[in-house]
Amino acid sequence: MAKKKKQKRQQPSQQPSKDEALTLKDQLNGDVLEKLKLAKKELVVKEQAAQEEREAKLVFERKQREKNKSFEELLNEYGDKGSKFNG
Repeated sequence: MAKKKKQKRQQPSQQPSKDEALTLKDQLNGDVLEKLKLAKKELVVKEQAAQEEREAKLVFERKQREKNKSFEELLNEYGDKGSKFNG
């Protein structure tokens, strides 16, 4: 017996042509796009504010540690270089 060859059906391409291709911007409603942009801006602003707050806190803590050092710690750190009388 002869074997029957299965015919492969070629399906038409489901991808749109260049002219028909839609970008995400084209697909979204203008209002939705504006809301997303606004939310992104707000998030960036919040992140910058949080970063500035962290940096200010680190500076404050560093100053507090310096202020609370004992005389021995200051002497060990600066030694004689802090005296204006040491020629």
